[in-house]
Amino acid sequence: MGRYAKLILELINQSEKHMTAEQLFLELKKTEPKVVQATVYNNLNNLCQKGLIRKLSMENSPDRYDRSRKHDHLVCKNCKALSDISFEDLTDTLEHQLGGSILSYDLKVFYLCPKCRRE
Repeated sequence: MGRYAKLILELINQSEKHMTAEQLFLELKKTEPKVVQATVYNNLNNLCQKGLIRKLSMENSPDRYDRSRKHDHLVCKNCKALSDISFEDLTDTLEHQLGGSILSYDLKVFYLCPKCRRE
């Protein structure tokens, strides 16, 4: 794994935020001024393909990147805020219903966050 890939992986694993590629690029640029955006995108794609990070795609919003540790997400329908939540692992239930094994699943629960409910 290259140096930039290690740094990007470290940024994602240490962050509680679900950063976009642009945010990751700007953060990395603080310590690596020579990095270019294409390098960040290429490394993000490679890290996703290797299963070291997760890409979170949402409608009308840029993709975000997250740790590969198993967890689910809450998404505010209004402001698009994204936060982690842990439900019971549904793998066994899904595999039983499907009659076979699944590779993975990505559960997003849409709701109105506390801030948007107040407004």
